[in-house]
Amino acid sequence: MKIIKNILSIVLLLAIFSACQKDDPSYSLDNIQPPSKLEIMFDVAQDNTGIVTVLPAAEGVTAYEVWFGDVEGELPSKYTLGELISHTYSEGNYNVKVKAIGLTGLSTMGEQALTVSFKAPENLVVTVTPDQVNPRIVEVSATADMATLIHIYFGDVEDETPVSILPGEATQHTYAEPGDYELKVIAKNSGSATTEYTETLTILEASDPITLPIDFESFTVNYTFSDFGGVSSAVIDNPDASGINTSSKVGHSFKSAGSETWGGSLLTLGAPIDFSAGNLFKVKVWSPKSGAIVKLKVENLDSGDIAYEMDATTTTSNEWEELVYDFSGIDGTQSYQKIVIFFDFDNVGDDSDYYFDDIKLGSAAPSTGLVGTWKMAPEAGSLGVGPGQGDISWWAIDDAGVSDRGCFFDDEYVFSANGSFSNVLGADTWVEAWQGVEADGCGSPVAPHDGSAAATYNYDESAGTVTLNGIGAYLGIPKANNAGELTSPADAPESITYIIELQDGGNTMIIDIEAGAGVWWRYKLVKEGGGGEPSPIAGTWQMAPEAGSLGVGPGQGDISWWAIDDAGVSDRGCFFDDEYVFSANGSFSNVLGSETWVEAWQGIEADGCGVPVAPHDGSNAATFTYDEGAGTITLSGVGAFLGIPKANNTGELTSPDDAPESITYIVELQDASTMIIDIEAGAGVWWRYKLIKR
Repeated sequence: MKIIKNILSIVLLLAIFSACQKDDPSYSLDNIQPPSKLEIMFDVAQDNTGIVTVLPAAEGVTAYEVWFGDVEGELPSKYTLGELISHTYSEGNYNVKVKAIGLTGLSTMGEQALTVSFKAPENLVVTVTPDQVNPRIVEVSATADMATLIHIYFGDVEDETPVSILPGEATQHTYAEPGDYELKVIAKNSGSATTEYTETLTILEASDPITLPIDFESFTVNYTFSDFGGVSSAVIDNPDASGINTSSKVGHSFKSAGSETWGGSLLTLGAPIDFSAGNLFKVKVWSPKSGAIVKLKVENLDSGDIAYEMDATTTTSNEWEELVYDFSGIDGTQSYQKIVIFFDFDNVGDDSDYYFDDIKLGSAAPSTGLVGTWKMAPEAGSLGVGPGQGDISWWAIDDAGVSDRGCFFDDEYVFSANGSFSNVLGADTWVEAWQGVEADGCGSPVAPHDGSAAATYNYDESAGTVTLNGIGAYLGIPKANNAGELTSPADAPESITYIIELQDGGNTMIIDIEAGAGVWWRYKLVKEGGGGEPSPIAGTWQMAPEAGSLGVGPGQGDISWWAIDDAGVSDRGCFFDDEYVFSANGSFSNVLGSETWVEAWQGIEADGCGVPVAPHDGSNAATFTYDEGAGTITLSGVGAFLGIPKANNTGELTSPDDAPESITYIVELQDASTMIIDIEAGAGVWWRYKLIKR
């Protein structure tokens, strides 16, 4: 029975299938076709982004698969009908493949070549700005539409690697030599097309004349040396910016092996030397050897026979020191326009390097502060000895000693303006057994400590020392010297160096000397007649009205970040007429008039000339302290300042309310009427001012 039922079912299905075939012939498999008329088009963005829209079209399509052609082993990306097909390309040639897929899964393949080419950058603008202080430095910036990178070739190096910056950025370049250079700027993007700009830059030779003082810092002065006798000199970076000389540039003399004993170098000034301001030359030198003679000579412009020279001897090695030359004997009726310097004079060259800087001319008295006649202060404690500097705990003169040693307290120590020194002892002085007398007491002076020998002195203001040169010359007591305490007059040294500090407006001199390890003598001298020397900074000063007189940079004396230029001097007349007044009584005043240069941090709308803002308006009382030995000026009084008010020892002010009670500046008197001021206003931020005396 089951078999009969199954047969009937099969017959029924066959009948149904047969009936369907007859009623709807359109379902025949022979009529199913893949998509046709496939076309591939592209819409390429014109903004150098590389975005391409693929636009396929076909009949009978329901979806697409796309191979963009820019990746090896690429798998297709699938898109439904009407979906945006977009892809980002780099510049180049590509073969794009598209598969059009129908409803039944049948497909049609097509491919189309695609070229992606970017446009060159447009509207290239190049700005070249010469530096206002150093004409060999230029700043270059550039902008361009559709540029992503700027390449700059400065044209002074073969096979040059360009400097790369972003559009709108700037870069600086320093040319080593003057000349004409082709500056090339290339604007680029991700494509191969570029836009170029070229310009010939002329870097001028330094041409300004040399004038005193000579510090080798100017980039416009032509420091051309004339060398002779096998010596060669040039301006270089300071190889040892330390001690008394931290400037950027110095003179360098190389005395090659076998060069003449008289070999040297000379500089020709732009005008004859004016000796009316003084006749004391000072030169900072660095020598590899102590005891070397450094000769300084001045000559007539046209005749070497019209000349004057002086010698000084180095007292140290491998560090900066200042040598002093007394030209008071020069014939003032003659003209001198050349400065000649000889290192290690009288010795054949041995491949030694010597450095020199800050050649300046001034007067003797204001620069030393020592000129005059001094005596031991007739008071207890003015003479003593102990285990440390300033410690007189072992022994000190008392009132009875002052009375008993009248022959000692009337001794004179005379510092003359021409650099000579004398011990003036009279008929008797205090003598001791080590000098060959029977007992300590008043007696006839004993040679060589009797003032009979010629002597000179050299006062190093920066180091705070005075050196007496001449056997038998001394301060205080004759036995104390740098090697110990004498036991015989025959052992008197050729020179003695003392540590000194001037106090009481230059009327009091505190002297220390270590006479052997851990044996410190101290003396207190007072100047005869009192009064002291007038302070060299007393008077009215103003900012020098010249480019570079005001600036800031990353190191002392470096004003590479910003410096006042000629236009700034003109625009800031209200600033350059400000007065900085140092009175003889120790008071200080900022005299600003009705207006000065004010800035936004002081609460005004914009930087410019305006009414002075308290407390930096000169309304507060202030005083000053000038430390000649340390080379500093301290202003005490809220609002007192030199140069610009915002720069102080802790940083730069952002509000007038934060004005400090005092500010200390580093000062160098280049001559009687020129003062260089430095201040570190926060770590690595150095302001420099050049003041001139009215």
